[in-house]
Amino acid sequence: MKKCSLISSVIMIFVIMSCVREEKLETVIDKALLFSEQQYRLMAEKYADHDSILPRSFENGVNTMSDSRWWTSGFFPGSLWYLYENSENSTILEYAKLYTDRVEREKYTTDNHDVGFMLYCSFGNGLRLIREKRYEEVLLTGAYSLATRYNSDIGLIRSWDHSEDRWQYPVIIDNIMNLELLLWAYNYSDDPIFKEITLSHADKTIEHHFRSDYSSYHVVSYDTILAIPHTKQTHQGYSDESMWSRGQAWGLYGYTYLYRELKDERYLIQAQNIADFLIHHPNMPEDYIPYWDYNAPDIPNTYRDSSAGSIMASALIELSDFVGESRAKEYMAVAEKQIRTLASPEYTANLGGNGCFILKHGMGAYPFNSEMDVPLTYGDYYYLEALTRLKKKLNE
Repeated sequence: MKKCSLISSVIMIFVIMSCVREEKLETVIDKALLFSEQQYRLMAEKYADHDSILPRSFENGVNTMSDSRWWTSGFFPGSLWYLYENSENSTILEYAKLYTDRVEREKYTTDNHDVGFMLYCSFGNGLRLIREKRYEEVLLTGAYSLATRYNSDIGLIRSWDHSEDRWQYPVIIDNIMNLELLLWAYNYSDDPIFKEITLSHADKTIEHHFRSDYSSYHVVSYDTILAIPHTKQTHQGYSDESMWSRGQAWGLYGYTYLYRELKDERYLIQAQNIADFLIHHPNMPEDYIPYWDYNAPDIPNTYRDSSAGSIMASALIELSDFVGESRAKEYMAVAEKQIRTLASPEYTANLGGNGCFILKHGMGAYPFNSEMDVPLTYGDYYYLEALTRLKKKLNE
């Protein structure tokens, strides 16, 4: 009797699990977007009266916040724009405007390369959705500010001003993401300097940041006299020769949108090669949410990075539009697996929990014991972007 009961229980569990697996992707997306809107509305309400505050993470039971100066400042308002795009909720729209305005002063920032993250994710999405004329000036001013960090002799935008006694002209792989602001400015103003900088930075990054297997270093520092690399490192990864997972995702995403905007075959080939290498990497988990570093010595008993998974999913969904049928199916299958995994209770928070962030299990900077296994505002942003892209694709 007990044996029959056990068998029945096992069968029931299998049936339940099968139903969960078979839930329509459209339903998964709709539920994820609805929950995300409810969660971020709670976050927006919590800090609406705190003039300059912008959410960053949630550690040890406490929300960590920033002002507009921190590199992630544009992601929360950008997420609100994606939520508004999907629901057209007027309350979310007002919050999107409110938090976007908190980032405006960064249009004058010339001391770091993150102006693209700060402004294009916030004002860029706002302009795309509501065509607010004022946002154009913010973006163009910000693009000129970012362009001041370009050195024509070296051919790249400098990432950091600090040298730490080992870097002369450091450029990080993340910087590839900020070129999208410059491309917007080129299309808007027709000023050729923006395209010149973009092409030079993108090409030099292919030449010097990537290894022969299409993995990338995190930091390449250039000799300011010879204009060639003098050191290559992986500052936030396990070792200099390891594959820091978020850095790999930045590269994939960057060359995907560069191809979208410029239609240069070199960038499509680069994006495809990165995607194929990551998807088939022996240390890629079955659910395609990467470990924080593909070469971490304690795999599989180490941290995943939901932010790397979100960035990768969003990039693959877009990249599938530019490749042949076989690759497109593979990329979409991987992205669907990532979205289903991120939308599951394993990675999605409970309503009102997780500091009102959406995703759990993000990794900031493991070597510095910073933001370990926590929600990250950029992880949420690219997750919402991936959901939005996937929803549109299913409705085509």
